[in-house]
Amino acid sequence: MPSVLFESQYNPPIAFFSELRGADALWLEAHDHYHKQTYRNRCLILTAQGVQALTVPVVDGNRSEKVLTSKIEIDYRQNWVHRHWRTLQTAYSGTPYFEYYADYLHDIYLQKPRRLFELNQLLLQFYFRCLRLRLPIYRTTEYLPPSTTPTLLPSNPPTLLLDRRDWLTPKVPALAGPDRTSGRPYAQSFGKDFVPGLSILDLLFMQGPAAGSFLA
Repeated sequence: MPSVLFESQYNPPIAFFSELRGADALWLEAHDHYHKQTYRNRCLILTAQGVQALTVPVVDGNRSEKVLTSKIEIDYRQNWVHRHWRTLQTAYSGTPYFEYYADYLHDIYLQKPRRLFELNQLLLQFYFRCLRLRLPIYRTTEYLPPSTTPTLLPSNPPTLLLDRRDWLTPKVPALAGPDRTSGRPYAQSFGKDFVPGLSILDLLFMQGPAAGSFLA
């Protein structure tokens, strides 16, 4: 199976990890320009009130789309770490595995990395360990033109690469019931119908060490 190219994402959706099953490696796009209202700085979780987005604020948001994603800095002047953590506690403290992962996850937030790309990579490495995904993670060294078919990455040795940049988007409302990017349905903490498109956090807090078996 080819390697997979994704943009850096914050607490990525389950489908992000499903695409990595059987892949040779994950490549993270380090030379794209930042895009607002994407998974680069937000994730979707399930609360008693429905699906809620958690968004990491960035410095100088008005000009952020002129900056490389890998250079975007997090705005810690806003107390977003406390808000995100309180929201996660409210939504998931009653789930079977919240306490199992909470301390490790909280420690990552308390590191307060300067850049969004760094925060996303710390979280990604944590999720790889939780899901027992043992594939290497690389950064691109230059911007790669978009491609709808697997292409050869000019590396040594050449790598077949599947482009999944901006394949997933939080702009499309999550509908009840599974779709092609949902993964296998599992019991969720709120509602009767399965809600797709959620962050990997939802699956981990509900299924714990068995979460990897729910990746399609």
